[in-house]
Amino acid sequence: MEETEVSKTNRKCTTKTRSCRGAIEPHQHQHQHSFHNGFCFQNRFQTYPALLPLPPLIPLHLPVTSPVPQNQKFGSKTHLHKTSWRQKNPPHAASSDTQVPVFSVSQASEGLQQQTCLSVRGEDERGSISNSPRALVAARRPDSGGLDGLVIPLLANHFLVQFDSSQQILHYNVEISPNPSKEVARMIKRKLVEENSVVLCGALPAFDGRKNLYSPVRFQNDKLEFFVGLPIPTAKSLLPLGETSDAPEKDQQLKLFQINIKLVSKLDGRELNRYLGKDGEDWVPLPQEYLHALDIVLRENPTEKCIPVGRSLYSSSMGGTKDIGGGAVGFRGFFQSLRPTQQGLALNVDFSVTAFHESIGIIPFLQKRLEFLFDLSQRKTRCLVGEEKKEVEKALKNIRVFVCHRKTEQRYRVYGLTEEATENLWFKDRDGKNLRLVDYFKDHYNHDIQFRNLPCLQISRSKPCYLPMELCMICEGQKFLGKLSDDQTARILRMGCQKPRERKAIIDGVMGGPIGPTSGEHGREFKLDVSREMTKLNGRVLQPPRLKLGDGGHVRDLTPSRHDRQWNLLDSHVLEGARIESWALVCFGGTPDHNSNILRFINQLSQRCAQLGIFLNKNMILSPQFEPIQVLNNVSLLESKLKKIQRASSKNLQLLMCIMERRHKGYADLKRIAETSVGVVSQCCLYPNLSKLGSQFLTNLALKINAKVGGCTVALYNSLPSQIPRLFGPDESAIFMGADVTHPHPLDDFSPSVAAVVGSMNWPEANKYISRMRSQTHRQEIIQDLSAMVGELLEDFYHELAKLPRRIIFFRDGVSETQFYKVLQEELQAIKAACSKFPGYKPSITFAVVQKRHHTRLFPNETDPSATGARFFNENIPPGTVVDTVITHPKEFDFYLCSHWGMKGTSRPTHYHILWDENRFTSDELQNLVHNLCYTFIRCTNPVSLVPPAYYAHLAAYRGRLYLERSDSAAFSRTAATMSRATSPKATPLPKLSENVKKFMFYC
Repeated sequence: MEETEVSKTNRKCTTKTRSCRGAIEPHQHQHQHSFHNGFCFQNRFQTYPALLPLPPLIPLHLPVTSPVPQNQKFGSKTHLHKTSWRQKNPPHAASSDTQVPVFSVSQASEGLQQQTCLSVRGEDERGSISNSPRALVAARRPDSGGLDGLVIPLLANHFLVQFDSSQQILHYNVEISPNPSKEVARMIKRKLVEENSVVLCGALPAFDGRKNLYSPVRFQNDKLEFFVGLPIPTAKSLLPLGETSDAPEKDQQLKLFQINIKLVSKLDGRELNRYLGKDGEDWVPLPQEYLHALDIVLRENPTEKCIPVGRSLYSSSMGGTKDIGGGAVGFRGFFQSLRPTQQGLALNVDFSVTAFHESIGIIPFLQKRLEFLFDLSQRKTRCLVGEEKKEVEKALKNIRVFVCHRKTEQRYRVYGLTEEATENLWFKDRDGKNLRLVDYFKDHYNHDIQFRNLPCLQISRSKPCYLPMELCMICEGQKFLGKLSDDQTARILRMGCQKPRERKAIIDGVMGGPIGPTSGEHGREFKLDVSREMTKLNGRVLQPPRLKLGDGGHVRDLTPSRHDRQWNLLDSHVLEGARIESWALVCFGGTPDHNSNILRFINQLSQRCAQLGIFLNKNMILSPQFEPIQVLNNVSLLESKLKKIQRASSKNLQLLMCIMERRHKGYADLKRIAETSVGVVSQCCLYPNLSKLGSQFLTNLALKINAKVGGCTVALYNSLPSQIPRLFGPDESAIFMGADVTHPHPLDDFSPSVAAVVGSMNWPEANKYISRMRSQTHRQEIIQDLSAMVGELLEDFYHELAKLPRRIIFFRDGVSETQFYKVLQEELQAIKAACSKFPGYKPSITFAVVQKRHHTRLFPNETDPSATGARFFNENIPPGTVVDTVITHPKEFDFYLCSHWGMKGTSRPTHYHILWDENRFTSDELQNLVHNLCYTFIRCTNPVSLVPPAYYAHLAAYRGRLYLERSDSAAFSRTAATMSRATSPKATPLPKLSENVKKFMFYC
């Protein structure tokens, strides 16, 4: 019976099949509506490249090629290029015992029979996963889920997707020549489907905008060729001033595209059904290609009506736009992604906001974007000097514009600025006659160029082609390319800061609205049924741990009982207060009134430290130093000032306090010099905060200072060995490690990435972490020097405790699901290689990925009879909420934990995915361990959202990034700009940390 049904699905349809014309009419009507009236179509139309060569004129026709022989086998071409999933030789040399195990790990992991093949959701990894005995495996869920905690009813923004497993999907490869942008490619696809319903058998195919087309039925032929014309200007017709010809635009030639479509594979839904089945075999790989096809299908209609950015889609219909300053506006939208879960296939939908360029003139944009041009419209004779021109070019590069001095549909990309000012520019017309640009616009358009001393926009990559700035407008629908300022970031965050009830209403509106994933006909075409109801599930609220604080030399215990799980130190001391005998204070900038408050600040800070059990000597080694803020602009002068202070302390300075008039880029230089050259930890604050001097500000400052000089705030009252005696025996210590990689800004093509690894150095408290940082190849996510960093941390641990840890619990931050396999494959090997340097040392390793950048949100289920009632209305889920069923991975070991209280917006739970577990944690053991550790963060008195090792690694990586951000780096930027983007420059090494700083948590 199955064979019969499959053959029916595969059968080539004829012109009589399914009333082809009728099947396409709704789509045609919908397309026409979006073509003429849709806001987002206009945006897409503005983003196509205006400079493409025009092919020879070919009449539009539809040649039908002969069908592929019936006996030809169809296998996805992507399978031919897959990298092997077999274990490669490890990058770090080690003994054979330390290589990534192939189903034979160490004796400590005899429970790996509970593990399953790691599924990778990579864009280029859609083929079957190797089932060979050498395939790396990921930890399987050790049980049916945890049991600890009070059960509460919840809702999750996952929407169940029912699919017909017998439905085959035909995958076609699409080649378009000349190569268009994704926006133009979609325009071509729409027109092709409209005009060729019979050849496509009435199908409504889904297209990813690149090379992949998916259809629920087979086209008339397996190879098809089409020609589609669009009214797009070409490079050949482009004149030096961006014009095409003197003919009316309606009479201009169409740009012709050749489209070749070829069937490459047939995708079967039964494999996905088997993978999602609870009783399915552990080794069954995720059919990534079928899942990707369904994801494209569900995105088809939203993509036609919205502006796609990554996996999110934005539209002005979702509440309009909001000015966030600096020439940018905030757009509201939604994120959607198809995920395999325990309940089956689910669509994760969430509210999203991002910044777009404001559609205004170039001149007002520059006034808003760059402070030094705020009065440009009043100073029309102004020119750009020195670095100003580079800043303007940086702000405008790659922005798409249109002109307002004539009617045209042409859109242009800004490639740079002209070397000469506008009044000095000349060009040759069609007859080779030299014309002055300002005279041309006066003669042809009766327009006097006002900003003659500004350069023109260069709108062609290959030849001179100029447009005066004052005649250009920024096209709508372009994601903001620059780096958002602090004010812009704050406004965007406020736009996305929705109370739980409001966020839930927005998501429900998307699911039932005209632009959401349930709109359109494509879902039904592929036999998909998407629920419009959020997933109902039960979570558990873990109880807070007992905490250990200080009390005048004694130990005091406390259990956070407030609803937000915060505690205060009004009647307690920090657990371990530092003694700061030798310290200094230096002020940068500030008014006389500011400086007169310094002594009061010192006295109040010293008093607050004493109340917390921290000794801060009221007598500094020298009187407060007052420097102009310009010192922060001069690296060598700043270094000499700090070294002078260090010499005054006989090189025994414990702390350097720095007070700044305002935020300044010299902050990075100050941190680098203090921690690498001078050898002292520093604490910075701003003058405006000194005017308040509230108890909370002084407490937070004191806790940070105490952490940086070797103290600690809190520890777990019940030690980890007493909590999990099965794993942490009396003589079995453990080290908690965290790792993260920070990358440069998206527009930075050259700066290195920075990796950081931290490790706990005390046991069983496990609340003091030291760090190691390295620069590495630009945008390289895999930590290249992990083995050396882990080895150094293990050596430090040995020096502190005179023994090596029996267990390593490693938390890796910043890894997306597409990188799980590669990170596990390479970084687990690096950890084992580091351990092999110690003879006979084979610790049990648990490797967990920590994810904050996901879109799963949990809401209290107010309609459930068992809900606790009004106290959760419009509030966030309580701290300690954990979910490890229904919406988690079908087989692998993962869970969502919201350990913190969300004061603003909707809480985002942290996703923990355990990729490797030789320690064989149970769900309850690991969830309670992570939850309890979140209460030990060293610089605050509440549980944090991220397990501290990962949090500290993030802070350390950010500190390493600061070391590279020199205020005198303009020369480096100019040099880098001349290099090819394809070239990966050698990573600039980070400066070496001072030995005086290395052992402290200076990065907090």
